Amino acid sequence: MKVFLGAAPGVGKTYEMLNEGAARKRAGVDVVIGIVETHGRAETEALVHGHEIVPRRQIPYQGRTLGELDVDAILARRPQLVLVDELAHTNAPESRHDKRYQDVEELLAAGIDVYSTVNIQHLESLNDVVASFTKVRVRETLPDRLLESAEIEVVDIPPDELIERLKEGKVYVPEEASRALGHFFSKSNLSALRELALRRAAQAVDAQMLDYLRAHALAGTWAGGERLVVAVSELPGAVELVRAAKRIADALRAPWTAVYIETPRTSRFNDAENARLAATLHLATQLGGQVASVPAVSVLEGLKRFTTEARATQLIVGKSMRSRWFELRHGSVVDRLVRETPGIAVHVLPMAESVPAVGDRTPRRKGSGWGKPAGYLVAFGLVLLVTLLGASILAAGNITNIGLLYLLPVMVAATRYGVRTGVVTGLVSSLAYNFFFIPPTRTFTIQDPQNILTVLVLLAVAVVSSQLAARVRDQAMLAQRSAAQNSSLAGFARQLTAVSKRDELGQLLCAEVGRLIDANAVLLLPVHGELALIAAVPPEDRLEAIEQAAARWAFDHNTPAGRGSDTLTASEWLFHPLAAGGRVLGVMGLARSDASRIRSDQLPLLLSLLDQASLALERIAFEAEMATVTQLKERDRLRAALLSSVSHDLRTPLTTILGMLAEMRPASDEQAGQLTAARGEAERLHRFVANLLDMVRIESGALRQSIEPVDLADAVASAVHDLRRTLEGHAIQLDISPELPFVTVDPQLFHHCLINLLENAAKYGDTGSPITVAARRQPGALTLSVLDDGPGLPPGEEVRIFETFARIEGSDRKGGTGLGLAIVKGFAEAMGLTVSAANRSDRSGACFTLHIPEAHLTKSMPSE
Repeated sequence: MKVFLGAAPGVGKTYEMLNEGAARKRAGVDVVIGIVETHGRAETEALVHGHEIVPRRQIPYQGRTLGELDVDAILARRPQLVLVDELAHTNAPESRHDKRYQDVEELLAAGIDVYSTVNIQHLESLNDVVASFTKVRVRETLPDRLLESAEIEVVDIPPDELIERLKEGKVYVPEEASRALGHFFSKSNLSALRELALRRAAQAVDAQMLDYLRAHALAGTWAGGERLVVAVSELPGAVELVRAAKRIADALRAPWTAVYIETPRTSRFNDAENARLAATLHLATQLGGQVASVPAVSVLEGLKRFTTEARATQLIVGKSMRSRWFELRHGSVVDRLVRETPGIAVHVLPMAESVPAVGDRTPRRKGSGWGKPAGYLVAFGLVLLVTLLGASILAAGNITNIGLLYLLPVMVAATRYGVRTGVVTGLVSSLAYNFFFIPPTRTFTIQDPQNILTVLVLLAVAVVSSQLAARVRDQAMLAQRSAAQNSSLAGFARQLTAVSKRDELGQLLCAEVGRLIDANAVLLLPVHGELALIAAVPPEDRLEAIEQAAARWAFDHNTPAGRGSDTLTASEWLFHPLAAGGRVLGVMGLARSDASRIRSDQLPLLLSLLDQASLALERIAFEAEMATVTQLKERDRLRAALLSSVSHDLRTPLTTILGMLAEMRPASDEQAGQLTAARGEAERLHRFVANLLDMVRIESGALRQSIEPVDLADAVASAVHDLRRTLEGHAIQLDISPELPFVTVDPQLFHHCLINLLENAAKYGDTGSPITVAARRQPGALTLSVLDDGPGLPPGEEVRIFETFARIEGSDRKGGTGLGLAIVKGFAEAMGLTVSAANRSDRSGACFTLHIPEAHLTKSMPSE
């Protein structure tokens, strides 16, 4: 897919797309035009000539006929490249897709390349930004993902040149151009839109470059554009870092990410620190940044790895007020970052120490500080066992390296209970070795200087070994947590693939998401336009009004709502939309039993689970839709076969009956009346069978046309003559000017259209009421209307009445077979005409109108 991106209408996107299409065609590529809007511009219209144009799909709407992209015709034609203008366009009602970009996605999925155009103000992410300075809210938007996956060509001209084009009438008609210059097309607006287009194109190219670098494992920052990362922590000043990152990113117009490095000390945070970290990450998401949580042994290692993977060009970190003694013991993460991250600009912002609040004074979790008492008991017991073992060995002979045995309890203590427990165990082991094995024994006195060195080395080895063992333990725990999360996601995805019913999927989603996030879960899906509770764990019968409002908001706006979001925070539940393919499929609600918020460090896992759930819901919806389509196709095939068989089997005996009735001569007046009635019913049955055959021809595409000029008055007179018995009692009022041009149509098909329209008017008009046939010349078209004096059409049924076998209940049009008007619509569209239905404006009654475009009008009959 290639998108020609412009800052505003009139910059030449369509012109450039047509030029590019012509170049591809000259290169041997099979190119067709799916839809192009020239807006009357002569230069653009000139480029359309020479291209094959796929006819638009004609859709009646509110008395008008709208031409939309015919996806089925393009799929049947299967070109290599199709040109589709105005990607953000909203399709007419009754279309298969609501938006044109969804039509384009279907074409792309079928393997057809697409060239399209779009203006920058139609991007969903920039909708609010554009409205803030243009004061115009753009209603037609499309997801940013389409640009992110497409090749982009920016079509750009300076604002002054575009304004000049407007004044010359090359963009809009003069009246509209004057209004546009005073509002949307001011120079300041055009300059801002131009900047947005250039920056957005640069961002899309940058994202594609990063995808390529990751796919090919290329190293380096590749700083074609700025990419910011801000490191956050549980400290109070982290929110200031996030706000500073937002300001810097806005100034650079660059994407940014807030990252938290999850180290072993994370498990020792108290409730206040967890809440503060969650609030900081939540603030980052609300300010438009991405959020990431990276497990690592140390903050330095995690930041270095994440900035490398993210190809960050700037890193924002905070420097806490630490004592000199603390830095001497632990070092400075900031200093090491500056030294060990070449190619990255590091912003160091001071983080002032704040007085902890009451909630911050809660003790850390068990296992923090100096470790658990049970760990020390186990370690000291091991020291005792090693001492007894050493005494037994010493009794068997004079062995001088018994001190190495004391490394065993140190390793065990450090691996299982942490570095501090290991260090204390090492100190106790050194004292035990000195007391029991270094002369003079049973004292802590050391006579031989060599033994002093042995004790010190043993203590040093014990400390180093305990630190290394503890680091290995921490790495193993991090790897275990990461593996558990990945295993959970993989298992979740595997379970989703085995589910094919929506109710089963809902229960599985709630159970698994609730278990992995440690929360209660509910799933709401749309049923007849309303959100219905499909599944809940633990079981829930209903939600309160505030929860229902939050769920509805999340569904309608595709944004989270409820506790922990910015909307309807009074709700006890947090609702996340389940979206796939550019539409919201449902809403997942989460709540904890203790009324606490979902922690932001769980957000990446939650979003991954919801993404998988959305894809599973979309898959089930597609499967159900495909099953319905298959049933409809099979039903249509059987119906066509039945219609063809019945109509052919009826036609032969009907022809015989009509012939015999025509030859019969009545012997009395009574027999004459009976014979006339029999002939009328036989002719009506014959027309019904002909309608069946015509419908089969329409649906099978077997219509053959012979186009020639037809006089409207003669055509109407011929149809009235053939229906003289049906129209008996109805006065026919003709309002057709002899000055009207001829129409170029198939005479036989046009005759069938008129017969069905007149028969419909006679059948549903009041008894003895007149039927009016009127023709009017319109700008660019001619209309032929058939009007009756019946009760008219029910509101909203103007389009459905043309469907095959449509029978409008509760009105005067509830009888009949439902074929006549469907045949009119099929024949009209086959000839390039359109038909519409409406109620009369002057009095009660229905009006059916054939719209004949200018291309089907001719001044006179061709000379013989």
